[in-house]
Amino acid sequence: MLTLGRLHLITDTRPGRDVLGVVGHALAAGFGVVQVRPEDAVTDREAYDLTVRVLALCRAAGAVCLVNDRLHVALAAGAHGAHVGADDLPVAAARRVLGPHAILGATARNPETARRAVADGATYLGVGPAYATTTKTGLPAAIGPEGIRAVVEAVDVPVIAIGGVTPERAAVLFSLGAHAVAVVGAMSGAPDPAATGARFAAVLAAHGASSAHGASSAHGVPHGAPSAHDVPHGAPSAHDVPHDAPSAHDVSHGAPSARDIYEMSDKSGRLRLDLSGEGGAATAEGGRA
Repeated sequence: MLTLGRLHLITDTRPGRDVLGVVGHALAAGFGVVQVRPEDAVTDREAYDLTVRVLALCRAAGAVCLVNDRLHVALAAGAHGAHVGADDLPVAAARRVLGPHAILGATARNPETARRAVADGATYLGVGPAYATTTKTGLPAAIGPEGIRAVVEAVDVPVIAIGGVTPERAAVLFSLGAHAVAVVGAMSGAPDPAATGARFAAVLAAHGASSAHGASSAHGVPHGAPSAHDVPHGAPSAHDVPHDAPSAHDVSHGAPSARDIYEMSDKSGRLRLDLSGEGGAATAEGGRA
């Protein structure tokens, strides 16, 4: 069966980020979970299109694909589940929407909120920020490694530490009992994301665990998720995504080319997000910075 891997990548859709290229490097390094986190300006259609492409890469690598906040996008694209933050739908409501079998992550900052989220149906907890981070604005103060440890000791579901995670800090967090670390800027902003991904994998291996997608773990993907033998082996590059654009009824049967560049628009202008995986940057039009 697929497992809830110990290295998680959260997509970074800010301008100048090579979304699918970074996803491909992360999967090749052994990251077992990719969470699609669209920026607020990204429309549901654009979030759906991106999720379909990420899901295709994850399926080919035997990895798990989740969607942050937008449960309807996760359901429409056929993702393995979703993650809800403190300002999103309540965990119990999200569980009703997704059903009993989907993976559902929830954000927690302390033992009290962690226990409540688990009681309401969370499969795992994203806990942090572990360290100060500039990837996302408006976050509360970092809780530090000891804050992560407090939540680990309070619940019996996987705790994923997030916020300012680097390979060196990942070593500390694993030693405190975190099941996994979630990485954003350390990968998306790295000059060489392939090398950075390999460093994360080496840290995990040094702590006596494999980062491989199908590696044994006490935390398997629940219930209705596909088994590892149902997914082709080998992490693809961003260029290996199939070229036929799926309808809503055949998302699982292939995804359109990752070379496409999608027009991202909002009220303030148009943002072109390069999903080619070839290192292209997002460019702004119509007054966007």
